[in-house]
Amino acid sequence: MTRTVQDYWRANSMNKLLIGTAISAMVFAGVNNAAEIADSRIIDDAIAYQKAGGKAEFMAGETLKITDDTYSHAETAKNYRNWMIKGANEGLSHLRILAPRGEKAPTVQMNHDSLYSVAITRVVDGKISFEIPDDVEVYTSVQVIDQYGHGQYYVVTKGKHTVDIDTTDGTTHAFLIFRSGLEKGMEAARANQNKLTTWGLVSGDFEVPNYDFKAVDAKTAELRAEVTGEAFYYTFPRNERDVTDRHQWNLENALGWGGASPIPYEANLYTNSKMFEGSKCMSTTFMNPESVYFSSITTYNAQRYLFEDEDVKSVNSSTWTVNDDNTVTVSFNCGDDALNNITTKGQDYTFTVRYYGVTEAVLQANQKDSVPNRLNPIHMMVEGTRE
Repeated sequence: MTRTVQDYWRANSMNKLLIGTAISAMVFAGVNNAAEIADSRIIDDAIAYQKAGGKAEFMAGETLKITDDTYSHAETAKNYRNWMIKGANEGLSHLRILAPRGEKAPTVQMNHDSLYSVAITRVVDGKISFEIPDDVEVYTSVQVIDQYGHGQYYVVTKGKHTVDIDTTDGTTHAFLIFRSGLEKGMEAARANQNKLTTWGLVSGDFEVPNYDFKAVDAKTAELRAEVTGEAFYYTFPRNERDVTDRHQWNLENALGWGGASPIPYEANLYTNSKMFEGSKCMSTTFMNPESVYFSSITTYNAQRYLFEDEDVKSVNSSTWTVNDDNTVTVSFNCGDDALNNITTKGQDYTFTVRYYGVTEAVLQANQKDSVPNRLNPIHMMVEGTRE
């Protein structure tokens, strides 16, 4: 008889440390029953692959239910599924366009700072491998995400990398996000994607845990609704053992699955504002964050997807105007002549600030318990007059 994860948790509700063992034994059971490993290849166009009939393979057995303990694993499974139908289980799949707007996006809260390439790779002897070629010419990073949504690594160093994966939660595969920066424009980012390789990838044998994905979406909507009226700060623990607040971690997956654990001067920090009225002119003036690579501000709708309207743009430190006192003013719905203006066409919005290669000062100033300060754009929002 097939046991479910829930069967195990009901029998072991007092021992959360054994959840990983249960997942490993039951949900991920038997890679031998999965599809066979295939030679990794480049999927030149993720959208074309999907349109040609791309699909995801699912595990057999009963439908797995969603609980507070399983939500982050289920939301992660959904994202693996969404990219599998774009070819990520066969090798490295390139998304050659800006992240899709609205619910067409395969992942929530995607950015317009880079082009995405994604691969799903098997963990072999506790390790995975990948490459950032020596000849990349724009910002290039690889983020390694396990099957609970944890960003175990964020790598920006050129070369071939083999890293240890924490598999105590039952992780058997990793989800790799390759980002090619847009600081030199779209064509340069696409050319950079062409330099990426499948070196080290072990592809073809992942199967999606058989969750009730309608229930996943319902849980996600419930979690997002909790924080509509407040700012939200991410912690992104690097593995299940580092999770000290399960509800906080579930919120992080609902609002911004796939974010990096903030490591000063190397990885990224993300913060979300509360929802603001699109009918009002608002602005924030903050100290130039001077991230190692770049910073950006992007607006999203209440579901945390990019607005459907193509005229709703983001602002990025590669192009934004800096004030004489080394502060930055970003305006929202204040008119074309306003400094670094983002229009949402009257639609209510939340915004996300991303710091690529966050500094220690900015990291400390953007925590849940931080007092209002000029290194935190969310704290500095004020209403203004439309120009």
